[in-house]
Amino acid sequence: MNENRRFILKALASSSILSGLAACSYQQDTVELLTNKASNDWQQAQNIRDAIIVPSFPDTTFNVKDYGAINNGVFDCTLAINNAIKACNKAGGGKVLIPAGTYKTAAIHLLSNVNLHIEAQATLSFSTQPKDYLPEVFTRWEGVELMGYSPLIYAYQQENIAITGKGTLEGNANDQTWWPWKGPKNDAHWDVIEGIDQKPARTKLLADAEAGVAVADRHYSEGSFLRPPFVQPYDCKQVLIEDITIKNSPFWLLNPVLCEHVTVKGVSFLSHGPNSDGCDPESCDHVLIEDCTFDTGDDCIAIKSGRNADGRRIATPAKNIVIANCNMRDGHGGVVIGSEISGGVNNVFVEKCTMSSPDLDRAIRIKTNSVRGGIIEHIRIRDIKVGIVKNAIVVNYFYEEGDAGDFDPIVRDIKIQNLHCDKVLDKAFYLQGFSRDPILDFHIENSQFNQVANPAIIKHVNGFTVSKVSVNGQWVNATDLLAQS
Repeated sequence: MNENRRFILKALASSSILSGLAACSYQQDTVELLTNKASNDWQQAQNIRDAIIVPSFPDTTFNVKDYGAINNGVFDCTLAINNAIKACNKAGGGKVLIPAGTYKTAAIHLLSNVNLHIEAQATLSFSTQPKDYLPEVFTRWEGVELMGYSPLIYAYQQENIAITGKGTLEGNANDQTWWPWKGPKNDAHWDVIEGIDQKPARTKLLADAEAGVAVADRHYSEGSFLRPPFVQPYDCKQVLIEDITIKNSPFWLLNPVLCEHVTVKGVSFLSHGPNSDGCDPESCDHVLIEDCTFDTGDDCIAIKSGRNADGRRIATPAKNIVIANCNMRDGHGGVVIGSEISGGVNNVFVEKCTMSSPDLDRAIRIKTNSVRGGIIEHIRIRDIKVGIVKNAIVVNYFYEEGDAGDFDPIVRDIKIQNLHCDKVLDKAFYLQGFSRDPILDFHIENSQFNQVANPAIIKHVNGFTVSKVSVNGQWVNATDLLAQS
């Protein structure tokens, strides 16, 4: 390992020098954040809410049936739906109505000023034929840009868009369709099909990104087995996703990328396939996720900002994010930051959420390593009620590739208040930085962890404090917890 390179990078990341470097321009936002904090953290959260611009639309309706859609679940309504969207956009905007019934469709591309409204008892049932998601589009896959299959619902560089209503988006992924593309895995419940495995293409895509291959030359659709996300607004402004149910996704369910002013409210995320992340805002600014339900096969919410060289090239952090009043059931993590985190994350506020399931692996998690890097800072979490969870709070610098790179992460200024766990099947705390690069300023207050099975692991954390924290009914302090590790 090149320790001198690590030392220089870390020193630069902690100074204002980086603000003058084009490759790391996001540091300027960080410096301003640290020097201009509001006196009350939760007033900052309210300020973010107040600043988010929610889309509004003309009172004009475009019924997809008027454009040839038939609600029998068999007729292909793709052309009718997209024609209604085009007509709505051309007329200056309004509502594209999906009335009650089941409508078979392939890729839907939203346009500016269009609200795709799915009525109660209405279902958009998506094709599982990969060819129906061609031609390729400019997209991100696991934090890396490429030309790939269209997301099932996609928008690129659009403004003032929405998906609303009490209806359902049904992806139809299952153990025989889409999910087998994940390939073999020890705990796979999906069919493993010879010759179908995302791993070779995934490995090549990551290599292309590290080598600086132009995105236009990264073609990863047919034969690559990289599953598309369900809903992906890309480089859009003023996005609303409200009240709908998203089910059985090929891959991540909702993945806004490089978007500004995103509101996700009252959405149910239901999918238990591989990589079924619920909501993954990636390199987005001003995001509200509220009153949502998550029952997923992977992270419920995962905040991201691009992977490795691609994330550093784009250098756009995820920031100004509020998560409130959500219910997390199954999933790898309740609220997660990472692991595609190379662009950094700052100014995240999480409050009044409930989590519980013997299959919920972690309540709060930050995952990165010295290949991903990233600056993760100013994270505030409060009033979280957890029933059953395997591990309560996890910060791990050894995710996936582990300590194999030259880009040490910086994780600092984390405060967790009023987190109450009824039953922790493993550890209350698993915090592990690097000896050369510790986690900084991690604070836990007014929290309880009951029926905890195993001692905490806390290694390489500077500025670790606890106040009014109990584990298995006993008050603990930082010294007690550090002594367990």
